[in-house]
Amino acid sequence: MSKLSEPLKQLINAAHARPGPLSPPANIRSTYSRIAASAQEQGVGLPAWVTISTAATITVNSPGSLVELFNLTQTLSSSSPSSSPSSLSSPPSSSSSSSSPVSTASPPPPPEIAGLIREVGLKCISFNGIPRTINCLAGFREGLPREIFDAIPTPPSRKIDSHNADQVVSRGRALWNSIYRPFETKLYDKLGQSHPNLPVHILAAHYGTLLSDPDSTPPPAVQVGRVLTSIVGIACLRAQTGVAPQLISHVFGLRKAYEDGTAEKAVEGGEWLATDEGNQWILQVVDEIVYALTGGRGTTFAPGSGSGSNGGVGGVKPKL
Repeated sequence: MSKLSEPLKQLINAAHARPGPLSPPANIRSTYSRIAASAQEQGVGLPAWVTISTAATITVNSPGSLVELFNLTQTLSSSSPSSSPSSLSSPPSSSSSSSSPVSTASPPPPPEIAGLIREVGLKCISFNGIPRTINCLAGFREGLPREIFDAIPTPPSRKIDSHNADQVVSRGRALWNSIYRPFETKLYDKLGQSHPNLPVHILAAHYGTLLSDPDSTPPPAVQVGRVLTSIVGIACLRAQTGVAPQLISHVFGLRKAYEDGTAEKAVEGGEWLATDEGNQWILQVVDEIVYALTGGRGTTFAPGSGSGSNGGVGGVKPKL
């Protein structure tokens, strides 16, 4: 097997290319804590705000911060998610306790929270690609206590074979239609104009096998259903930057889950998150996480190495 030369290895791992994940900043747990406090004020349950936080954190590529997020959830109680006051900015219109009641649900057991974070990470593949999910879920597994990770159910639930392929594609099409109606056919055809296999792959490989709920018996212990899946999309796309058209589609997709009756009923605060105020709150939470993880430098996703003022990357001029 051939070996990489030292100059090539140095170039791959050059500091300006940001070759590794982001380490958890010292203030990240306090950021998650403020989000938890704000969520309780708005009547948003733990599954929803942890889903937002997980998707944003994976998009920014900080595996260690997922461990901090999980550890924070273990300090919460139903009456007091945080001793720190929320400092998330409020949406323009008022949000009173009458329209968004305070969350009082008890936190799920630790393996269920860990399983939720892991399942959200899997669905991030459809919005962020594979590498960040691989790295973040590996770092999350390594950072969790062994007894908690071992308690998460392990049987795969998304296998596809000759017996269920049509069913997988059908459920993917149903999810696609729910998110994009009344433009579901028009959008499918438009994507096909760019490349005939683009909508085919998106529908079968993402909406069918990953984003829609698997039809398994018994059902998976942890599912990221219709509402939480739209929330994953919103959080990932906001954290990426540069993809506003797709972000808008998934904001509407979240709202449509409650319009067409496909929303799972167990998402505490889900109906509020599908309102204008709730949509703004999701975006503000993502912005808060990105700011905390990057020190205000912005996401590493779209620019990768970061744009330098001299036209190079990270202030380093390319040598071609």
